[in-house]
Amino acid sequence: MSSQKIQRLLEPPNVSAAHRSALEYFNSNFAHIDNLNGIDQVLSQTKARSSELQRQLSASQQSIDSLITKTRVAALANLDTARGFAEDRESIENEMTYLSYELVSSLSPSKSEANPTLLEDIETMHRILKELESVRAYVAVIERTLTLSEGALAQLRATPSPLSKSSTSEYSRLSAFVSNVGQACDSVQDIGSAEQSLHLVTFVRRIRDKTWSDIKEIFSTKLNGVLENLQWPMAVDYPAASVHDRKSFESAFKDLILLQEIGENIEGSTNQGSQGLYPLETLAHAISLRFKYHFETERETNRLDKPEWYLSHIMNVALDHRPFMDNVIQRLLLGTKYQYVNAWQNYITLLVPILERKLRRTVPTLLSHPALLAHTVYQALIFDSSMRGLGYEFVVGTEAKKTEEKGGVSSVILCQKEWFDAWLEGEKKCKFIFTFVFAEDQYHEIISSPDAWVIVDDDSNDSDEHKLSRSMAELKATNSARRIKALVEQVTDRYSPLPSFAHRTRFLIHIQLPILEQYYSRVSSSLDAFETLSSALVRAVPGALGVEGPKTDSRKLTGGVEGSQRLCKALLSARYVESAMQRWGEEEFFLELWTEINNQAALRSRAEMHPSLPSFADHQASKSDVPNCTIFEELITQYTKLASRAEDILVSQVCGETESALKQHFVAITSPKDGSDAQNADDGIAVPPSLLPSIALLSAHLTFLRNTLQTAVTTQVYRRIATLISEHILQREVLFRPGLTRGQFRTGLSREQARSVHAESELWAETCQVALRTSRARAEGPWARLLVAGRLLGARRQEVDRAVKEVVGGQGDGWEDALDVATSLGSGGLGKEEVKTVLRLRDDL
Repeated sequence: MSSQKIQRLLEPPNVSAAHRSALEYFNSNFAHIDNLNGIDQVLSQTKARSSELQRQLSASQQSIDSLITKTRVAALANLDTARGFAEDRESIENEMTYLSYELVSSLSPSKSEANPTLLEDIETMHRILKELESVRAYVAVIERTLTLSEGALAQLRATPSPLSKSSTSEYSRLSAFVSNVGQACDSVQDIGSAEQSLHLVTFVRRIRDKTWSDIKEIFSTKLNGVLENLQWPMAVDYPAASVHDRKSFESAFKDLILLQEIGENIEGSTNQGSQGLYPLETLAHAISLRFKYHFETERETNRLDKPEWYLSHIMNVALDHRPFMDNVIQRLLLGTKYQYVNAWQNYITLLVPILERKLRRTVPTLLSHPALLAHTVYQALIFDSSMRGLGYEFVVGTEAKKTEEKGGVSSVILCQKEWFDAWLEGEKKCKFIFTFVFAEDQYHEIISSPDAWVIVDDDSNDSDEHKLSRSMAELKATNSARRIKALVEQVTDRYSPLPSFAHRTRFLIHIQLPILEQYYSRVSSSLDAFETLSSALVRAVPGALGVEGPKTDSRKLTGGVEGSQRLCKALLSARYVESAMQRWGEEEFFLELWTEINNQAALRSRAEMHPSLPSFADHQASKSDVPNCTIFEELITQYTKLASRAEDILVSQVCGETESALKQHFVAITSPKDGSDAQNADDGIAVPPSLLPSIALLSAHLTFLRNTLQTAVTTQVYRRIATLISEHILQREVLFRPGLTRGQFRTGLSREQARSVHAESELWAETCQVALRTSRARAEGPWARLLVAGRLLGARRQEVDRAVKEVVGGQGDGWEDALDVATSLGSGGLGKEEVKTVLRLRDDL
């Protein structure tokens, strides 16, 4: 029963509701007066019901009071119980809060200083337990490995000679155990365990390798004891040794060879880095100890400026021990697995690392000393070249073979870019030849030397082979050209031993070509200065072909024989260097280098960037593996043009001066006094004094050219000069001589004038013949046109009658034969119309 219902039942009776209910009852049952007969019965029933209800009310009231009392008692009891429950609830909540706090992990950011939970402690202990189990297995593996290692060493120490395969059974067990450990660890899938196993495998493999090294050391010690009796590492006189020593040596040697043979069949027994036979490693070890004593300590033999000492030491060792290697060691290898191994080659391969180690330690110290570095590299290259000359081939790795590297101790420096660049820069700046001379300074010293432009033909410094390759005349050159040639050849000598074509190319591009380019620019600027000095706007250029100071008279510098001398210096310098480059280009060294540059893309791309090297377009167009030009072709072309330019200026200079000197003569022969001054005689005619200066000037020039230039060049220059002067005289004095008229009322040359022209033409040719000391025919060649004109004018009438008839009325080429009879030179290059013009100048025709 709900509390609301109980409250409703406890409410007092509602009187008004009772009255309303009674009224409704009467109204419904006694609606008419006739119905009042039964009211008494209803009243009595009502009274009886009221009494019953009163009785029930009293009983109910008693029950209610009793029930309320019981309820209050129960409520108080329940209230006390509820208060106890509340206290229990609060206590439980506090306990739950504490427990919840205790369950938060110590790794949580909000509880950085708390202790780990029980669960975490359990997990940690479980993990430690697993690790301890792994460590126990790890230690067990190591213990087993060490036990097998000690057993293998003990077995080999107790093994008598000769060695057998059964003597290494303990080591075989060790190797098999290590292999099983590696396989087991490789099969582990757990990352953490796999990482741990990797360290374990590495460690046991190190124990195995150390064990094999100790086994080798056992037998090497036996061999070393015998070697002391043979006086090793001195040169061994094996036949002079006692029989006991020889047998002991051969026994110890064969034991090591057998050990190596057995070891190659056992996994992990041989060192992957080893390149030599075990007994030869023992022999080389003694050399290494002596090398360290002399060249890696503070002894006087350990000097940075004397790399040739330790290089020559190893070279001497290789030479001294070669008979022992070839005659004794090679014989002991017969019948073994290594009978085809070259004992001496293998021995040298073990000695080379000694030098490589030394160079790696010393080169960093030498980087700040370019001269010492250059000397060290040069000595290393000489050592490599000498060893190859003895028949030794250096061991080259696979990657080095791809770059065509030939190996050698020099590769320790050359294959390090930083070290090679330092050496290249040092070579560019200095040369180590007795004293330290900077190369750039050496070049400037050559150019600025007082005798730089002195022309010499002394061949005393040339080798016999060089003398045979050139004639004596070709040896003429300036001192600067000779020294530049010598400087370039010095550079070639220093880098020619380089095994790498890439290194050779860098030397060519960065050192040799710049020297040749600078010298070309120097000679070219000298010609520019000469043209400037000889031009109308004269100005002095200091340093041009030996000019000292701006106040020098330009006419003295560019005029006369002195001017020709300056031009000859430039011409000879250019020709000499050009000839040297032609010879260099045909040498095997540069032919091989140029072929490799064309064939290797890396070298070709580097060379394409340099303007002084030939273009690769022609070579690619020809689709040929062999270049169709030499490596100096572009520079040769430039020097050829430079020499041609000097020759052109020389020809122009001589012709210009001669023609200027002839001006006075041309004025004299066309003046009115010319006829009265002429000496008419049957036996000859006098030469006008006005002609002598020009003839003397030309004679002086030609004499100087003959004494200075090569014969071929002198002949070529003479022909050009004589041809131009001859043509100038022919035009001015004969064909277009002032004062003469042509046509019906023509006025020709008088007999005396004609003979004078003849005499002058013959004098020009004779003068050139004397100056050049050559034959008459050679001297007359360039003067042919003038000589033919002069002889036609000076000949007697009967000597030219046939020629006149053939020229005027003849047909075909008969006129040339007729002229040959009259002049002995044929037409001399004159055309038919020009011959007619000359003949019309005779006053007797």
